[in-house]
Amino acid sequence: MNIWQERIHVFMQYTNLLKQLVKRDLKLKYRRSVLGYVWSILNPLLVMLIMTLVFSSIFERDAIQNFPVYLITGRTMFEFMTTSTNASMRAIIGNAALLKKCYVPKYIFVLAKVVSSMVDFIFSLGALVIVMVFTRANVTPYILCSPLVMMQLFLFCCGLGFFLASLNVFFRDVQYIYKAITTAWMYLTPIFYPINRLEKSLRIFVKTCNPMYYYVAQFRDMVYTGQFPGPRIFWGGWIIGIVMFVIGIWVFKKSQDKFILYI
Repeated sequence: MNIWQERIHVFMQYTNLLKQLVKRDLKLKYRRSVLGYVWSILNPLLVMLIMTLVFSSIFERDAIQNFPVYLITGRTMFEFMTTSTNASMRAIIGNAALLKKCYVPKYIFVLAKVVSSMVDFIFSLGALVIVMVFTRANVTPYILCSPLVMMQLFLFCCGLGFFLASLNVFFRDVQYIYKAITTAWMYLTPIFYPINRLEKSLRIFVKTCNPMYYYVAQFRDMVYTGQFPGPRIFWGGWIIGIVMFVIGIWVFKKSQDKFILYI
């Protein structure tokens, strides 16, 4: 118990640093941009429009009702995952100069990347609101439960971020391998197609082995379908998020003392 109290105390000492790192990341992302944070809304809108034009013609009109909302609910969740984990993967290497000069809890840099991506993700939800208003989507009280899914995905991204950050310190090829993995991962997640279009064996694989399916499906149920997710998907999302968080923390803690030798 004393160990956890000490860790919480240390974390509280560096909360100001965490805030400054998050602010720095957000400012750097939109530095010298005329529209600034407005791009958090415009970017998903533009991508949604392009993908709607491309993919809506592939499926029958009745296969996916209100395709723009269906698409943007899945894409915003997946985009947050890829953005946060890619940034987290380079967090330690990117702050090597600071880590060599003074002591700072190394996990702060990874956590800051996920938090800044979460802030950007919240801004991007403005695009979802615009699309729902424009398409006259049905809004139900279940949309208020969507923060529960965001919390699950946040835990998952933190865990995966810690894991990737540790690997990338020792094996720089990880960032290139991960890029290929996320591309395949995106197509194996029902973002722009209905999952019932997949063959039965592949559909079972996605539903059981693809973590992002749990988060995309939950978010869609609450925002797009207007219902609370089933217990398997809901509790499965929590279990996957917590397990990934524990694994990521464990790997990071075991390897962080050797980071200084490789950065």
